[in-house]
This record gives sequence, structure tokens and C-alpha cells, in this order.
Amino acid sequence: MGLTKSVRRNRIHLRIRKTIQGTASKPRLSIYRSNKEIYAQIIDDVNGVTLAAASSRDKEVADAKGENKMSTAQLVGKLIGERGLKAGVTAIGFDRSGYLYHGRVKSLADGAREAGLKF
Repeated sequence: MGLTKSVRRNRIHLRIRKTIQGTASKPRLSIYRSNKEIYAQIIDDVNGVTLAAASSRDKEVADAKGENKMSTAQLVGKLIGERGLKAGVTAIGFDRSGYLYHGRVKSLADGAREAGLKF
């Protein structure tokens, strides 16, 4: 019997987290995706602090709500990129949390790249 979707995602997430660790010079961009919303954080794991955060529930994104989830994810990516640059972050490690680099995750990453983050 095959793995369930959540067990498979958790395995991939743990495999990714073995290699990606956020530092002060290169924090990690962590993503969480639910059925309705998408969340992103820039995290410094060494000091245990969140440097910037954005989600599709933020006022800026909710007011400019896109026509679909893909465009909303791109808006969240741009917002996290702007907030990251404001916090002094230019380079990040991308933690996709076990999700495939496809769809909303890819759209968020493209939006963050457009805003000026390098990864």
C-alpha cells in the first residue's frame, strides 16, 4: 500500500530541512499552503526569529485579491520579497515544505524573485 499524501509530504519536508538551515546572512523562505490560503515566512533558524512574514490573509493582498489562487500566490511572493528587502535580506534558501515546485508554490517563488530576492 502506498503512502498517503500527508505522510509523503512530511518525508520530503524532513529531507529538505536536513540540507536547508536559515542563518542571519542567508535565512530560509518557508511556505505553508492550505486549500484556501498560502503563507510565507523568512526565518533565521540560528537565532530562532522570523524576519518577515506575508500571507494571502494580509490586508494588502486581500484588497488586491487576484482572480485565482495562482495570482494571489504571486502577490504574496511579491509582498514577502518587499518585506524581506526592507528587513535587509537579499539571498535566501527556499524551503518548499515538501510541496512540489509547481502551481502556487512556483508562483510564490516567481513573485519573490520579481521583488528582488535571490535564490
